[in-house]
Amino acid sequence: MSVRRLDLSTATWRKSSYSNPDGGNCLEVADALPALVPVRDSKDPHGPALVFPPVAWSAFVGAVKGGNWS
Repeated sequence: MSVRRLDLSTATWRKSSYSNPDGGNCLEVADALPALVPVRDSKDPHGPALVFPPVAWSAFVGAVKGGNWS
């Protein structure tokens, strides 16, 4: 299995408006990549990012919003 490295050094990251101002346990998402949704831990901005297909990310967000994430 080969692993591709994605250069996210110029990505613009955003936190949810629901994040607390203290910078607690937050996720950040980069929106400018139409075929991918990179997600990272806001406490470790230079650490790894998980990358999801947009359909999978939309399904996850929809499930969380709907309370169907258990």
